[in-house]
Amino acid sequence: MADAVASIQLIVFGERNGSDLAGVLKEVAAAGFPAIEAGNLYASVGADAAQRLLSENNLQISGAHFGYGDYSDSEKLAVHIAYGKAAGVKNFMCSGVADGKTLEGYKESAEVFNAVGKRLAEEGITFNYHNHDWEFKDIDGGRGMDVLTSETDPAFVKFNIDVFWLYYAGVNPVNYILAHKDRMGYFHFKDGIRRVNLAGENRPDFKELGHGEVDLSAAYSAAKQTGAKWIVYEQDSTTHTPLEAASISRSFLKNSLGV
Repeated sequence: MADAVASIQLIVFGERNGSDLAGVLKEVAAAGFPAIEAGNLYASVGADAAQRLLSENNLQISGAHFGYGDYSDSEKLAVHIAYGKAAGVKNFMCSGVADGKTLEGYKESAEVFNAVGKRLAEEGITFNYHNHDWEFKDIDGGRGMDVLTSETDPAFVKFNIDVFWLYYAGVNPVNYILAHKDRMGYFHFKDGIRRVNLAGENRPDFKELGHGEVDLSAAYSAAKQTGAKWIVYEQDSTTHTPLEAASISRSFLKNSLGV
């Protein structure tokens, strides 16, 4: 089995992804990442510019990430499929559902995901649903993630597991990964601390990999058992510069996990 490859979700660079993609990709390469996860780069800067920037920085694309609306709209999906095929993107991620406050919203989304997953599979692309913490909250005695698990076809709907959000939701990442081996398509490695504010509410404090509370070594061991191909560093915010944050996390992946 081939070793997993490291990648970086460009969210850590914030608004610069839209205004300075050239600078962002240069810093990604400087931090030592061989691949990126982003949106539709062709729609952002054009196919020629995107391919030139990727080539100049010796970067692959591990996946493309879109919101629910991009999948429920067949015209938007068609544009992204064309991009995926042209750029050789093999993994599509989805964040969000039709209505995250009702179980019916998850059931409606499951129908969409089954159809989308089948359509993508026909084009050689894997559909992966990205979890947060709210899919594990109680809704009328049920959980949204359980609905997605039971109502979608494992052949066409995989999970983009975010290990920090599992931890933050009170779900053991290792146990969840191993219990859903047939769903493990793609991994986001995120770290952080579960803070409690003055109102007694949990709030996430995102950290560079190895500087939070998530047992990333155990999570990686479990991920390897599922045949993980990509381990993608994702950090929603940082107190460092993006380059510093990316460099710290790349060092952890390489030196502590061997990725």
